[in-house]
Amino acid sequence: MKKASIAIIGGSGLYDIEGAKLIEQIDIGTPWGKPSDKIDLVEIDGTNIAFLPRHGKGHRLPPHQLNFRANIAALKMIGVGQIVAFSAVGSLKEEIAPLDFILPDQIIDRTKARPSTYFEDGIVGHVGFADPFCHRLQSVILPVAKELGLKIHTGETLICMEGPAFSTRAESRLYRSWGAGIINMSTIPEAKLAREAEMCYAVICMSTDYDCWHETEEDVTVDMVIKNLGTNSVNAKNLVKKLAGRLDAERNCPCKDASKFAVITAGEKRDKEQVKKLSVILPEYFH
Repeated sequence: MKKASIAIIGGSGLYDIEGAKLIEQIDIGTPWGKPSDKIDLVEIDGTNIAFLPRHGKGHRLPPHQLNFRANIAALKMIGVGQIVAFSAVGSLKEEIAPLDFILPDQIIDRTKARPSTYFEDGIVGHVGFADPFCHRLQSVILPVAKELGLKIHTGETLICMEGPAFSTRAESRLYRSWGAGIINMSTIPEAKLAREAEMCYAVICMSTDYDCWHETEEDVTVDMVIKNLGTNSVNAKNLVKKLAGRLDAERNCPCKDASKFAVITAGEKRDKEQVKKLSVILPEYFH
C-alpha cells in the first residue's frame, strides 16, 4: 500500500497544511492499534506527502497517552521512509528566544512510562541510537530554513520529559546545568521507533517560551504557548511547502538498515505472534 515516501508529523499548533491538495484521507489500523488520527495524503508541488497530526485534530491526545507505535507503524505501512516532525519546545538558553527554530542533534530521555520499542515479548532487538536524528535529512532542512529567513539554531540537546505538567523550577535549572538547549514532551519515543522501523527522522523544534528558569521572563503558561504557536505555525507551514520537493532524495544514510543486525533472539526462539506483528513494518527480516 505505497502511498507516500515522505511524512510530516505535525505538533502543537500544526494540524493541517493549508493550500495543499488533499488526495485521500487514510484510515488505517496497525498491530499496535490506531494512529492519532486519519492520515492526510496531500500533494504539494507534485510531491505526495503524508500528514499526521501527532495529537489528533483539535489536540485531543496528551503526550503521555499518544500511541507512538501506531503512529510510526501506520506511516511505514503506507510506504513512508522519511519523517520530518514538528514540535513546540521550551527554551533553556537565553540565546534561543521564543519564535526561534531549532534543529537539535541530541536527546536526553526523561520520560517514564511510555512503550518505546517494537522489540518485546519474545523478540529482543537493540538498534544504534547514538545519533538520534538523520544527518542527511537535516542537511536538506537547514538550507531551506535559511532561505526562508528563519532564525534556526543547530547543535542543541533536547530534553524530552514525561509531562503533561511543565517542569519544576529545580528541574529546569538542572537541565540547564547539563547544557541542554530545549525541552519538549513528544520526541521520545517517536525518534526511537522511527529508527527501529528504519525510517529517516528529524525534528524541527519551534520555541514558544523560556520554560520557568528565566528570572525576568514570565513562567510558561498554555496561553503563552498558544500565542506563539500561532506565529510559528505560519512559518512551519511555509517550511513544509518549501521542503516538499527536496526531500525525495536517495536514502544513502544508516537509517535504512538500522534494524538489519539489531535482533539478538535466535530464529527458532522468536515468538510467532511478535514475528507476525513485526513483519508489517520490517518484512525483510520477519516473515
